[in-house]
Amino acid sequence: MNTHKICMLGTGLIGTFYTMTLHNLRGRDRVHAIYSRSQERADKFAKEWGIPKTYTNLAAAIDDPDINIVVIGLPNDQHLEAVKLCAAAGKAVLCTKPLGRNAAEAKEMLDIVEKAGVFHGYLEDLAYTPKTLKSLAAIKNGALGRILWARSREAHPGPHSDWFWNKEMAGGGAIVDLGCHCIEIARNFIGKEVRPLEVMCWAATQVKPIDAEDSAIGLVKYANGAIGQFEVSWNYRGGMDLRDEVAGTEGNIRLDHFLRTGFELYTGVGLGGYVAEKAESETGWMFPVGDEVHELGYPHMFADMFGCIDNGAAPMESFYDGYIVNAIIDACYKSAQTKQWEPVQLDVWRGSNDITEGTQYEYYDEQYYLIKTEILPDERKKIILKDKNTGEITQKVIDKAE
Repeated sequence: MNTHKICMLGTGLIGTFYTMTLHNLRGRDRVHAIYSRSQERADKFAKEWGIPKTYTNLAAAIDDPDINIVVIGLPNDQHLEAVKLCAAAGKAVLCTKPLGRNAAEAKEMLDIVEKAGVFHGYLEDLAYTPKTLKSLAAIKNGALGRILWARSREAHPGPHSDWFWNKEMAGGGAIVDLGCHCIEIARNFIGKEVRPLEVMCWAATQVKPIDAEDSAIGLVKYANGAIGQFEVSWNYRGGMDLRDEVAGTEGNIRLDHFLRTGFELYTGVGLGGYVAEKAESETGWMFPVGDEVHELGYPHMFADMFGCIDNGAAPMESFYDGYIVNAIIDACYKSAQTKQWEPVQLDVWRGSNDITEGTQYEYYDEQYYLIKTEILPDERKKIILKDKNTGEITQKVIDKAE
């Protein structure tokens, strides 16, 4: 197995989480060079994480001959420039979410890396959480039947750096920051081969004195009739709320990734330090996270990326996925303005074009469709039926003995 030397672009929160993951348990893949606009910050970060090289010149950092993988942990408006430099240098490139500020920017990045033939991975960590991966395995094995609906929620008091609050630099507000996670999680649950067709979205600036939206709710309709739902907010108090649900014809899954993980702590004097990402206080009832990077999916994400680089395979999340997400986000912003369903405009679609919405009823017997079965308090079974020919809806009660 290969040992990779990584250049980390960015020393903010995401660069810290990424480096923490890569250096955890003395992993063989190490951050060998760090880029920051500030030499002081680069030096401090390098000392903290044992990184031998520091750069304040972006091109020089990427061109470092010892480096074979570049990880982009920069503000959204710098992703395109970094991707261009990585492609020109022939370096594998892994980019944090969202890929671009809009679909056009994301498409340009996709075209650049594919033309250059360099490995490209989209660092959508929340698609890689252990709970999500286990859920996806269950769905692929048919445990939930046909997927009908997926809901993903991310809400917290707001981002940690000033550039997130700048609409031009970020490309938007809570939708582009948080909705990108939720949209891709729903895509995984529903099936990436299923084309997203149209979007209905509400977005508003409810609290923060900013130009972008601080809250949004959206519905994404897919070609098979499934609905992906997202809820995002920068106004949620009490920490970071990460929850997912997915429902199918044969079952459902509910996931809570952060606030309700079985670790609750009360203190009247304070914890004396960091609690968890987006925690607002260190006193009172708190919800620490035992292994934050693990709960957020970083180890599985990088294991997938580096394993695919070693084996010449495509990762679970690529720049193509980032482009699809950006295209859906574009439709969300348009819908929020028009108050109507808006189509998802895709210049590139590599999924199925044969999947269409179709009603699939369950048969009870040759005469009836089955609507519902339930057990009554007296333990008898009630069955609701619809006659296939007349359309009449009837019920049938079966004694326990039968």
